[in-house]
Amino acid sequence: MIARIWRGWANASNADDYYRHFTSNVAPHLKNIMGHQGAYLLRHESKGEVEFVAVSFWETMETIKAFAGPNPDAAVVEPDARAALKAFDDFARHYEVAYSSTRESR
Repeated sequence: MIARIWRGWANASNADDYYRHFTSNVAPHLKNIMGHQGAYLLRHESKGEVEFVAVSFWETMETIKAFAGPNPDAAVVEPDARAALKAFDDFARHYEVAYSSTRESR
């Protein structure tokens, strides 16, 4: 299993807009992609800024391409997300899940 990790930042006043975008648009879309294994949206607020970390899980790098396109390292940031965020990574990082307490490790 592969974890795909991406980060974005919003002003506290816009953070709920990004949260709604992720939960209403991104998460339902991901559920329909073959090979998607689940997702988390992490949120950390400090000094009027909110950092979001999106973590999604995939069977293989090939299945990530169904979401991200031919370059799986490129971030997928839709116009509504761009409008809510003040900054974001234009890339995603990928990690092999070496161990999970909810899944057998290999």
